[in-house]
Amino acid sequence: MFPKPLASLKPNTAAYESLPMVKPTGFREYDARWFFGEELNLMGVQAVGMGLGTLIGRMGVTREIVVGHDFRGYSASIKMALVTGLMAAGCKVHDIGLAMSPMAYFAQFELDVPCVAMVTASHNDNGWTGVKMGAQRPVTFGPDEMGALKTIVLGADFDLVGGGSYRFVEDFAARYIRDLTTRPKVTRKLKVVAACGNGTAGAFAPQILEALGVEVVPLDAELDHSFPRYNPNPEDMKMLHAMAVAVKEHGADVGLGFDGDGDRCGVVDNHGEEIFADKIGVMLARDLCKVHGPSQFVVDVKSTGLFDADPELKRLGARTDYWKTGHSYIKRRVRDLNALAGFEKSGHFFFNAPVGRGYDDGLVTAIAVIDMLDRNPAKSMAELYAEVPKTWGSPTMSPKCADEVKYEVVERVVKRFEAMKAAGDTVAGAPITSLVTVNGVRVGTPDGTWGLVRASSNKPELVVVVESPVSEQRMRDMFAAVDTVLRENPEVGAYNQTI
Repeated sequence: MFPKPLASLKPNTAAYESLPMVKPTGFREYDARWFFGEELNLMGVQAVGMGLGTLIGRMGVTREIVVGHDFRGYSASIKMALVTGLMAAGCKVHDIGLAMSPMAYFAQFELDVPCVAMVTASHNDNGWTGVKMGAQRPVTFGPDEMGALKTIVLGADFDLVGGGSYRFVEDFAARYIRDLTTRPKVTRKLKVVAACGNGTAGAFAPQILEALGVEVVPLDAELDHSFPRYNPNPEDMKMLHAMAVAVKEHGADVGLGFDGDGDRCGVVDNHGEEIFADKIGVMLARDLCKVHGPSQFVVDVKSTGLFDADPELKRLGARTDYWKTGHSYIKRRVRDLNALAGFEKSGHFFFNAPVGRGYDDGLVTAIAVIDMLDRNPAKSMAELYAEVPKTWGSPTMSPKCADEVKYEVVERVVKRFEAMKAAGDTVAGAPITSLVTVNGVRVGTPDGTWGLVRASSNKPELVVVVESPVSEQRMRDMFAAVDTVLRENPEVGAYNQTI
């Protein structure tokens, strides 16, 4: 009988070496994240593998799975502990080695394997680890599956059926690269800054972009899991600013920045101006509608209101569905609506056929941006961006809030805004005309200014975004109003960045 995982153990003790440790809060809404050594040990990883294999079997899915790992110094050992657990639960394991998350998703199709478990903490600081999982390609686990996995692991309720197997897939990266680059080369002469933030994408992105026929300027492409310059996160202003400097220094046409596990892409134009991902989504939606005709899109609640308000998207017949933030939520919604694409403000973009296979891949996004430029040879990235109606929007701001209380805090904030609306109170000096509560709360006013508060799904933080189509001051007014409500909750800490 495998011992039940313990929520906390002290490192360097006999119990730590011989008993599994899995902190319950590591099971997030759509993936898992732990600080390795303090919240999870290798026996705990094995328990997670046994639980995942058990869950796959109970879902009625063939127990066959792709595994991969990012480049962090401890990720390979974590992956192998996960593999031992999966094999104990009867899984046939296909190991693709060092990989970005989209390479693991691609492997499900390329190897015809139903399930995936990618060991990565994406852009989280060194010391973090995690697993992105799925059993119904191209979608990944959501709250229901993650809740079931948590129950199985913490209760040690495993089906150890045996019969598992393992094989290492030789040179799988070449197959992924070939899939993205076996296509006509770009006809327009383009110079592209490829910023990798010393994350796993550095091993693949520059080579792939160069094979498309563009001139590539690699930026921080050396793998270094201490992330010495900045966090490999295309929402992080330090990364965007570094990209801007490089674009101006090299006279590049565009800067493309990839997150730690390569499933997101950020963009800087030829003037060195950062373009937030939701605005890139508007630009790509315009471009795709021109190629494929009137199309359905899905966007998350953090995204700009332009998806509904942009006159050009209306003219082209675009239809937009606002949905819950989170790569698993948007991925499922794109599949369920058979949308052409889904866009998250975080930079997770999902393209269905004929552009992609439905999963989030930062390189597929980068190629879509390059193709858009190639289809508009007389216009720069800045000129294409200038055609989008101007709004004043914030970056994604993340005040600290412990995992144990963040959802409760958001519930309080939702109720507070609901009470304000019912009482006829104003927010940012204007009436509350809309409250979208599908994922936290998005509060809107008559002039189109809005603010969002939700709980982060993978960090001990809240998420705050504000936007106004009127002025920067209206945006700042909304932020002040939202922050005032947040500060009624003492559990809310300092922001990572503010406007």
